[in-house]
Amino acid sequence: MESAERGEGEMLHYEETEDDNVSPTDLSELLKEGTKESHDRAENTQFVKDFLKGRIKEELFKLATVALYFTYSALEEEMDRNEDNPVFSPLYFPLELHRKEALIKDLQYFYGEDWKEKIQCSEATQQYVDRIHHVGQNQPELLVAHAYTRYMGDLSGGQVLKKVAQRALKLPSTEEGIQFYVFGNISNAQQFKQLYRARMNALDLDKNTKERIVEEANRAFRFNMQVFDELDKIGKSLAEAQDGGLRVHDGKGDLRKCPYYADKLAGNAGSSCPYHGAVALAKQPLVQLMLATCIAVLAGAAAWYIL
Repeated sequence: MESAERGEGEMLHYEETEDDNVSPTDLSELLKEGTKESHDRAENTQFVKDFLKGRIKEELFKLATVALYFTYSALEEEMDRNEDNPVFSPLYFPLELHRKEALIKDLQYFYGEDWKEKIQCSEATQQYVDRIHHVGQNQPELLVAHAYTRYMGDLSGGQVLKKVAQRALKLPSTEEGIQFYVFGNISNAQQFKQLYRARMNALDLDKNTKERIVEEANRAFRFNMQVFDELDKIGKSLAEAQDGGLRVHDGKGDLRKCPYYADKLAGNAGSSCPYHGAVALAKQPLVQLMLATCIAVLAGAAAWYIL
């Protein structure tokens, strides 16, 4: 997902023209041409457009980070599995590219040390994860498409999103919360991307396999767009919650539509979202009086028991 920054209203142009010495039959060129339509659709999703304009709330950014964590955990597990497979091994750059550890740091920043207990994989992300595992275990040559789509984007358009998030969320200048976008082991992103494309073009692949990789790259973009759409719906629910209080979740349908599902505040599937209900109830004067009375009684009982 490669890009250049163009100010408010900018779009993510995922592919840059960097090398005039490519052939129309090179995999990098086929991917560039074969995914243009997907690029356009992805950059025009509401979530991406809002993000680029700085309209991103911290809660939604946290959920996006959760989605990335599950996605990259799957991707890097399958890359590790195929590190010696000739159809993928030339693109295996764990030191330079792997993002899982960086994402763990971001989750620790946003959720605390017990972050694992507070997150879960969303429905759209799980579909993406399942496809990555299927490809890695059954069609490893297609893993090229998923690695290309993610990492080349992180090194380009991702750097735009990093700046937007840091500014919009007032994140520390020391880059806590956006470690995902920091590639400490790549000194020159432009040169690395050229190396990566050269490695892709040198893979021993026939025409049919290249076409399948392009098709899989388009599939990867669709998975990303599904995640974006899911996040956009959650963002709208967050806005409704701020405006109207208890409209986040009514106890019907998919509980994961509650924007607090990633913190597991929504409880078990099929129940109502307890967080907002509890807060609203606790604000009632009568309830506050009853709670205070109960606390006093319990404190007295505890003191008696200890004595």
